[in-house]
Amino acid sequence: MPVTLPAQAQAPSFSVDEFRNALGMFATGVTIVTARAANGNLVGLTANSFNSVSLDPPLVLWSLALSASSMPAISAGSHYTINILAANQKALAQRFATKNIDRWADVAFTEGLSGAPVLVGAAASFECFNRSRYDEGDHIIFVGEVERCTHNVGASPLLYHGGRFYTEHPL
Repeated sequence: MPVTLPAQAQAPSFSVDEFRNALGMFATGVTIVTARAANGNLVGLTANSFNSVSLDPPLVLWSLALSASSMPAISAGSHYTINILAANQKALAQRFATKNIDRWADVAFTEGLSGAPVLVGAAASFECFNRSRYDEGDHIIFVGEVERCTHNVGASPLLYHGGRFYTEHPL
């Protein structure tokens, strides 16, 4: 007997807070996505919505809220860098998550291939061509084609779980 699939998802049986709390049970790494706007200004934001997509071609993804102040610069730009933070970069993660401050004051970085900043001391960095975007819900999913990546051998990553920062501890 053939199975008939519904045409759309059922309405959620949970609140936004319940959903957020359940998502918080997934431990993630912490990144700062950086770019250079068309006017030359530096753009950066903390994000933990990062994942690998493909090895060939090398693709990664991350997402950004439609309401983010950095959305115009990121969506219009051709390149960005995803910097995976090291365990000692908690203050940097908090700074780039804070609104209405100079996020770039005294931040050490180098110029990436395309001008997008690469943060000094990051555990890894992925310099990406802004390959594609997908509108989904209240976010845009960005897929980046990695043009250059680096990593610091032995660096411990900064982790985020349940609204708190952690460092790596081998089992």
